[in-house]
Amino acid sequence: MSSFFNWWSARYTTEVRYPKESTLIVTKEQHSNTTSVFLRDFVERRCPSLYSEFRPVWWLPNGHMQTLYCVLGDFSARDKVVYKRTLLRLLDGGTLGLDFTPADDSHLPPDTPIIVVLHGLTGGSYESYVRAILSPGCVPVHQGGLGYRAVVVNFRGCAGVPVMSPQLYSAGHTDDLRQALFYISHRYPEAPLLGLSFSLGANVMTRYVAEEGERSRLKSACVLGCPWNLAANSSKLLTTYIGRHVYSKGMGRNLVNLLKRHVSTFASDHEVAKAAAVTMALTKPTIDMFDEHFTRIGGGSSPPWPFASANDYYEYSSSHNVLNKIKIPLLAINAADDPVVQDVPMDVEGNGWAIMALTPCGGHLGWFESDKVWGEIRRWIKRPVFEWLRATGEDFVRSPPRWRPLHEEGGFIKEVGIDRLGCKELDGSDVIMGTEGESGLLAGL
Repeated sequence: MSSFFNWWSARYTTEVRYPKESTLIVTKEQHSNTTSVFLRDFVERRCPSLYSEFRPVWWLPNGHMQTLYCVLGDFSARDKVVYKRTLLRLLDGGTLGLDFTPADDSHLPPDTPIIVVLHGLTGGSYESYVRAILSPGCVPVHQGGLGYRAVVVNFRGCAGVPVMSPQLYSAGHTDDLRQALFYISHRYPEAPLLGLSFSLGANVMTRYVAEEGERSRLKSACVLGCPWNLAANSSKLLTTYIGRHVYSKGMGRNLVNLLKRHVSTFASDHEVAKAAAVTMALTKPTIDMFDEHFTRIGGGSSPPWPFASANDYYEYSSSHNVLNKIKIPLLAINAADDPVVQDVPMDVEGNGWAIMALTPCGGHLGWFESDKVWGEIRRWIKRPVFEWLRATGEDFVRSPPRWRPLHEEGGFIKEVGIDRLGCKELDGSDVIMGTEGESGLLAGL
């Protein structure tokens, strides 16, 4: 009988992988003392929910149901967040939308940690999976929250952000996040920045922290539902009927609809406009078809864009092969039954900074469970993410980072030594409700 209960319990236990040699970090202890501890021991002690059972709510028993509920469920009455939007003009003419919460943060100390969020494929700050963490996360500590600031970096063209240059975004283009971090660091120079990202945004954030290494402006990163090996996961998605006709075509349709909203801003004789016209003429494109016809051309800056093929874009943009370059604490959580991300690199390539976690179920950005007291549905993922943010935001002591200094030139905030990048705040700001999504686009991906 005991073996049966062990098997039953194991069905809901998260697999957590560490490298053989974990990194030694400095942490704060009681009475402001510091001590050195291995990252593995730090996480095991400070993030106990990562090892807790996740039992999906009975009516969402598998990855398909969890994912579809994330896309089709009505979350408009839950986790309401009010944002104050700042628009950034980038040096290449592009625009980003930074949604800050709480909208009035005048009561918060200047060194309050800031959660820097990247959303999924065609999402934005309104996504339910974003609000599920930010709504309680930015509540004062005495009300059960973390008491932090947060900012969602909305990609070009997403969540009502205008497109002002012949370029959108992609899984491999990290410069927009880089420039957003210039601005956030300039505006809040004393605040530690804690990365939190979802799906496509998780891939962008993983690549950013790998590219920057010890220069990363993020103190830590938590990446959820990262697609890692883009070629492998795109290929596996097409091997099943539901993968091809529901998920891949659903994401392709979202991207085409997003493109249609902004194509008029492209000069008609520009290569990106030509690629957009061909893409919009496709009949029910899968996501790999969209990438072959548009993303490889209009998904980032030159160099390295444009790419010769979608496969070349996938090879460049994947994040599974850069894990060994990360030099800050990174926690990655995926679900084993995720129908969108089926190839997950549980081997962290010997990098002592990375922790890989795989829940047995949860779908793509779902992780829905039932509250044991009231029976209400909730997201299991919130608990380990909260613990991680609090631990790395307040208790982890980072060695002095080797940031390049920021300076202003012609009104643009830039990093010394990188002339091609810069950003400046545009006049005016809007207060927006985080539950207001975009019509014509499926949420939750």
